[in-house]
Amino acid sequence: MHDYIYALIGISIIFICITLGSLLVFFFKNKEISPSLNRIFLGFASGVMLSASFFSLIKPALETNVSYMPSWSIVAVSIVLGGGFLWLIDKLIPHFHVNENKEEGLNARRLSKTSKMFLAVTIHNIPEGLSVGIAFGVALANQGNHALLLGALLLSIGIGIQNIPEGAVVALPIKGETGSSTKAFLFGMFSGVVEPIAAIIGLFLAMQIQPLMPWALAFAAGCMIYVVGEEMIPEMKGEEHDHLGIWAFIFGFVVMMILDCLSF
Repeated sequence: MHDYIYALIGISIIFICITLGSLLVFFFKNKEISPSLNRIFLGFASGVMLSASFFSLIKPALETNVSYMPSWSIVAVSIVLGGGFLWLIDKLIPHFHVNENKEEGLNARRLSKTSKMFLAVTIHNIPEGLSVGIAFGVALANQGNHALLLGALLLSIGIGIQNIPEGAVVALPIKGETGSSTKAFLFGMFSGVVEPIAAIIGLFLAMQIQPLMPWALAFAAGCMIYVVGEEMIPEMKGEEHDHLGIWAFIFGFVVMMILDCLSF
């Protein structure tokens, strides 16, 4: 199979999975997800994203041979830049955090609460798409390196797995706000459109500008780490002595680690 076909499959997987997750709104009688299940979903997604950030992005960036400066300094700067990029988007684009019941970003009175809820998730889907696209871009730029290609495909599968519960976490609050399962499904599905778009951008950047490869890998990792630290970990902790989110986090981390190790 041609390498580009693998890239197409990998990029499609992340969108298909978030669409499948959004479909769950038709099977949930309640218009909101239970707190315990929400913590499990968030914990698992956090573990997958943090594991992918290190094993699929930071580790290969550190292993890149760079002559003009130490690779660790490139990775350190790029992680900060990635986190800063997401922080800037958070401050500029109006969006609504359901669990905290508060708005963030510039004030936009014309936007409905549903639209702001949609934007909140769309923003945080950007780094997932970027990471998959960059991983495939690096693999395609190094033709014949099947380990890189397999690693990119396994990364997309890992991100896709955590996109299924994430799709439900997105769509169910919108169902509660609009009262319509169909609208909630469409909002959830379209929140995932940004992932393949970001993936294609990341793929072409990584393919065309080889010297930027370690920068791009660590930048995507910084974006994902920001999302995990700012959004997911605070929400997965739950009440005192409730460890559902923590165990889901560990399980997600291990699953993604195993997938990455399969490509070595």
